[in-house]
Amino acid sequence: MALVDLDFPEQLERFGVDTTLECFNCGTCAAICPLIHEHFPRKIIRYAQLGAKDRILQESDELWRCLHCGLCTYTCPREVNPGELILGLRRYVVANWRGTANV
Repeated sequence: MALVDLDFPEQLERFGVDTTLECFNCGTCAAICPLIHEHFPRKIIRYAQLGAKDRILQESDELWRCLHCGLCTYTCPREVNPGELILGLRRYVVANWRGTANV
């Protein structure tokens, strides 16, 4: 059973992410992403919104596939900046992996 942390979107602000809850999961980012791998980045953003930290850590390999090409950010109707959200999640994973963050 996966645990959720409802405060996780606020915790991500320490990693430069302040738009997590603004995404309404329309799928535009997944449709334009050249990776088009199982709804990336839509799925990982949804995990962040739900506070599913364990899922983010388990599937962190997807975060490193992002090319940071900017297409998702350019086409996002809510200006959520999914590319920056992915970068913030990378910072979270690295900090958690190294044990340097109190998360």
